[in-house]
Formats: sequence, structure tokens, C-alpha cells
Amino acid sequence: MPKQKPTWSEKLNDHKGLPKVEQISDNMSKRWGIGTLVIPAPIEVDEFMRKVPKGKVTTINEIRAALAKKHDATIGCPLTTGIFAWVAAQAAEERRQKGESTITPYWRTLKTGGLLNDKYPGGAETQRELLESEGHMIIQKGKNSFVQNYEKRLAKF
Repeated sequence: MPKQKPTWSEKLNDHKGLPKVEQISDNMSKRWGIGTLVIPAPIEVDEFMRKVPKGKVTTINEIRAALAKKHDATIGCPLTTGIFAWVAAQAAEERRQKGESTITPYWRTLKTGGLLNDKYPGGAETQRELLESEGHMIIQKGKNSFVQNYEKRLAKF
């Protein structure tokens, strides 16, 4: 019998030895400087996403900064934080489809600059609808959608 793929919720709760703090490697230091980098556990990213109340938003960079502060690191890993936000969004949608009403409000987590995330369940269009239903104004710039004045609505961690 073939091994069953893990659910998104299982992936979210599989910490794989994370979090861990490491020195920023030489090739990464060109972009991120010197110091330490925290590679968070997926559930930690989800925990920060859950803290964003209705009417507020956050960005991956805000979550990265909060993770770095939590772990006394210079920066939060940009790659894994983004991936784990996506895992958290998929796990939340999986729970919603099972009828759960208290899920991670992933639509409140934006990309850099207030950009909507087209990789979230339902794409940027679903994220737009959910954000607009909470009172946010969405503006279009070319093919991209942004939360207008998102900086004024950032949740504090």
C-alpha cells in the first residue's frame, strides 16, 4: 500500500528539528549582512499569522523581524518564512473545508510592500475578497494587487 501524503496540518506541525539559529553563510552575507539567521519551525510562522486581528495586516518581513527578535537572531530566514506562511495558509484552508471556523487568517499576511499573495488558496482574488470584507482597500498596479496604506494597519508583534 503506497504511503499517504501528509496533510497540510501535518506539515505545519512537523518541526523537523526547527527552529534553529545559524551563522549567516558567506554567500548569503552579500545580501543579508553578517550575523545570525533563524530558521523557524512552521508552527511559529502560523502562530504570528494567527495574532493578526481583523482590520489589521502584516507582511512576511514583519513576521521575519518578530521571529529574529524571539530567537535573538539578526534576521529571520526569508525563504523558509515565506514557505511556512504558504503551508499555514494551505493548512487553514484544509481545516476550513472540514468545517472548522477558527482558522489562521492567512489572508491578512501580505508580501513585501503590501502585495497580495497569489500562491495562497484561491490566489490573490480570494485574498482580495477576504481583505475587502474586513474593510481594506485593494489597489491595482499593473498585474499586481496591493493593500492601500497597509503600513497604517500593520499589527504589532
